[in-house]
This record gives sequence, structure tokens and C-alpha cells, in this order.
Amino acid sequence: VQLVESGGGLVQPGGSLRLSCAASESIFSIDIMAWYRRAPGKQRELVAAVTSTGTANYADSVKGRFTISRDNAKNTVYLQMNSLKPEDTAVYYCNADRYFPPTNDWGQGTQVTVSS
Repeated sequence: VQLVESGGGLVQPGGSLRLSCAASESIFSIDIMAWYRRAPGKQRELVAAVTSTGTANYADSVKGRFTISRDNAKNTVYLQMNSLKPEDTAVYYCNADRYFPPTNDWGQGTQVTVSS
């Protein structure tokens, strides 16, 4: 599946952004949709993931501030980011993980910069 992220940009600390990840085909059968990020000089890390049944998990650093959701009808996954901090600055990537047949696909990423 091809994934296209959008919604990144420059925001001040304390602000909000909503990232979108549009898939080229139905995500109904995709077991896990997730958002990862890679900050400058750091390894890529999992930010949030949502299963096909709607169960969501978050990195400790974003709990209570970020919300992941999936709209199977629109083949889109969202990441609502509130109370943004400078340390949230990173390139954010969408990921689609299907168990059977096993596939794992990535988007091209979208830049999020939190700065005053």
C-alpha cells in the first residue's frame, strides 16, 4: 500500500497540528497503522499505533497529548498532536503493517517543527 502523509509544518510550543496519512487502498485489513518519528541525530521511534479493532498505544513521551485514529471508510489515519513541545520536532512517518500476507509499508514523511 502507498502512504502519503500531510499536515506537517511549523508551530509554536503549546500549539496543535493534525497529521493525515492517506492510503492508496483499503486499510480495513491492515492489522496495525502507526506513526513513527525521527528527530535530528536520533533513531526512529514509535509514536503511536492503532490496531484494526481500534486499540491504541502511545509512547510515554506523547501520552495525554497525542491521539491516533483510523477512518477505514476514508482509508486514512490521523495523528492529532496537542500541547506540542520543541522536543516533538521530527520527521513523522506513517506505517502500515499487515500480518498476512506479511507487508510493511512506509510513507515519505512530513516535517513537524515546534519552535517559537
